[in-house]
Amino acid sequence: MAVKITRQPNLIALIGAPTSAGAHAPGNEKAPAALRAAGLVERLNAAGFMVNDLGDVQTQLFQQDDESPRARNLDGVVRALNALRPKVEEAAKSGALPLVLGGDCTIALATVAAVRRYYRHVGLLYMDRHPDLNVPASTPSGRLAGMVLAHVVGRGAPELVRFWSEPPLVREPDVSLFGCEDYDTYERDLLRTSPIRHFSASEILRRGVARSAQSAVEHIHSDTRNFVLHFDADTISGEEFSASEFTSAGGLRLADVREALEIFARQKNLLAMEITAYSPERDPDGAAARMLVELIVAALSARLAALTAPPAVVEEKAAPAPEPVVEEIPAAEVAEAPAAAAEEPPADSVSDAEPANTAPDTESSSS
Repeated sequence: MAVKITRQPNLIALIGAPTSAGAHAPGNEKAPAALRAAGLVERLNAAGFMVNDLGDVQTQLFQQDDESPRARNLDGVVRALNALRPKVEEAAKSGALPLVLGGDCTIALATVAAVRRYYRHVGLLYMDRHPDLNVPASTPSGRLAGMVLAHVVGRGAPELVRFWSEPPLVREPDVSLFGCEDYDTYERDLLRTSPIRHFSASEILRRGVARSAQSAVEHIHSDTRNFVLHFDADTISGEEFSASEFTSAGGLRLADVREALEIFARQKNLLAMEITAYSPERDPDGAAARMLVELIVAALSARLAALTAPPAVVEEKAAPAPEPVVEEIPAAEVAEAPAAAAEEPPADSVSDAEPANTAPDTESSSS
């Protein structure tokens, strides 16, 4: 039986993912509440959206976990993913745009796996100051937030690579990595040969934000293929945004990030958007939260305007009102819901997940 999904341009499903399980320190778990308190729902309503707030999944906290130095707090990360995925599935099936408030970057695995429930081929626009391409064999920190994209494309700890039953979640040619400024040696070497399209912050500023952002969406064929947008708050230069663990000077300015986000959000085949790595503990007056709310509302308002604009008038006849996008997905195209990671057979040991072909590097403390 086919699955019918009617995507409504003005409907948003808000989901909180209060987890710092994969982070380098506690704090990210407080972000969903802080963004709501900064007026996110009210601002979205005022912009013309109907917001269905699905609440938060169970909180997962940062743990030092010195017993697993190559993949710290893996069990907590898996618990967070198993709780979040069905919430995003519910939102996607309803026709709303899932807007996921993280939390650390590991939530991307759940968001992408959830939309893969209904869409077999999904691209990823990964907007982050760091590539997050380390694996347990290369990581200088053992923090899984620095390995997210590696696991999405099928490298790393078996428990996360097999979070979706048909790895990889996203093929490397279907990834655009946008706004990176800080790299470990392992990540830099990998990007020289990977088919991931990589737009560094310096390249973006040299070519121009609009041109680079357009190239990024063209690379993942956003005009014909569905994709997920991941936005890490530390993409914004630390000169304007300091409420994240590893933000620092340089990189993209606030205006650059806003311009890029608006271009990404306008794409009709955007399936879900997530915001990660904001730490309210570094934002005592709430100014950074208000900044993020402004960015989110501006991007989604640009999306609503693009999706609801009437067609061009032909021979001065009135244009018909825009209709919802109805997608009928044949049963054969609907990926089977994977078994929860916690129910999988015992995984291989983490240390066997990736050959140690390079010495751990400490250039960047983010990974």
